[in-house]
Amino acid sequence: MSITARNTPVVGTPDEVSYRLEPGSSLVGEVQVPGDKSMSHRAIMFGAIAHGVTEVRGFLEGEDSLHTLAACRAMGVEITRGAPGEVTLVGRGPAALSAPRDTIYLGNSGTAMRLMSGLLAGIGLSCRLSGDASLNGRPMRRVVDPLNLMGANIASDPDGTPPLVLSAGASLEGIEYTCPVASAQVKSCVLLAGLHATGRTIVHEPGITRDHTERMLRGFGVEVDVDGLSASIVGGQRLQATAIDVPGDISSAAFFLVGAAMTPGSRLRLPGVGMNPSRDGVIQILRLMGASIGIENPGLSGGEPVADLVVEGTRLRGIDVPRELVSLAIDEFPALFVAAAAAEGTTVVSGAAELRVKETDRIQVMVDGLHALGARLDATPDGAIIQGGGRLAGGTADSRGDHRTAMSFAIASLIADAPVSVLDCANVDTSFPGFASAARNVGLAIAEQRQAADA
Repeated sequence: MSITARNTPVVGTPDEVSYRLEPGSSLVGEVQVPGDKSMSHRAIMFGAIAHGVTEVRGFLEGEDSLHTLAACRAMGVEITRGAPGEVTLVGRGPAALSAPRDTIYLGNSGTAMRLMSGLLAGIGLSCRLSGDASLNGRPMRRVVDPLNLMGANIASDPDGTPPLVLSAGASLEGIEYTCPVASAQVKSCVLLAGLHATGRTIVHEPGITRDHTERMLRGFGVEVDVDGLSASIVGGQRLQATAIDVPGDISSAAFFLVGAAMTPGSRLRLPGVGMNPSRDGVIQILRLMGASIGIENPGLSGGEPVADLVVEGTRLRGIDVPRELVSLAIDEFPALFVAAAAAEGTTVVSGAAELRVKETDRIQVMVDGLHALGARLDATPDGAIIQGGGRLAGGTADSRGDHRTAMSFAIASLIADAPVSVLDCANVDTSFPGFASAARNVGLAIAEQRQAADA
């Protein structure tokens, strides 16, 4: 994908992509998953406002994070690219950023929009943030409201969705804010605004969320205080450039963890996966279902815990997913729905209403798609009840343009008795470019089918 200097969408209509999969039985071998998407976004944003040269290795070469990189370039940040995954940013502090000439286009990335709105509100640049049809339908009042409480001048569409318009000139004051939902994006947005506000900004959360922002800010020399479910920051601190090594994305690993865990005869190794304790819910949940997942060679990468994961296939069992694990695995639930369909007995997911306001309504999309493939399950307002049975009939599932549901339906072919077709898969490239090839190399019988959208 090319990125224009002015950060406008690529001219032309992208191809329509679908997957065609023959029934499978197991996954064997090794998969190197791409760099963590959440960390890739943050590494670019923080390097852009730091003082000095920031070198990033393991950067995710996916569409979402490339849009963040292009946005920073459009605001005047000097960025050079090396080998795949290598990015160098020459930072001159937040004051050196300039207002972009055009709308900042962020594609499909809610993370980029919510974090950048906080960062830019604090700096005081005038800009307009927009995205694709999916992103422009996602709720943004959850960040607009606290930013305006701090003194920002930021507006959304009347229904609370993007585009977001920030006006220059506002000076922010630190606030004490209680998030209505457990969301790392909201927490990070407010903390990043607080970085350039007067006084202290405190954020309280109702549950544990990923802490990449707090960890990485410390790596850039910023003091961030954490006390249980509260995080705080004092404004006026200066980021000092550093080197960032981005580990493999556990959200991308989840599809292979599920695929191997639910199919006896599988043995799969995933090296260098990020093991942040605020992100390991998928491993905990699969283990409760009886999965055999080994953790080898633990270490640190970029201040984050990493390890090699080794999965042995077995028969899973249905469980009531503990509510305290939901926020630790919120992005992995599409794949976990497939694990539940393969398991013996009933799996109950509750407390996961946040899934309804992701790239799609992931609860409904997964229920509809798995129904179409022959699973027995019902949606609830905040989750689903899934009757496991071990096998699916096959058929066609519509991902609705959501990268995580598309890859989840692809993995479901491992427990299907007939071919599986997955529609609307182009957005897989936002988080896992090369997914089909990686899956094929370990035994998934997957073929990509492309057709020009205007054909």
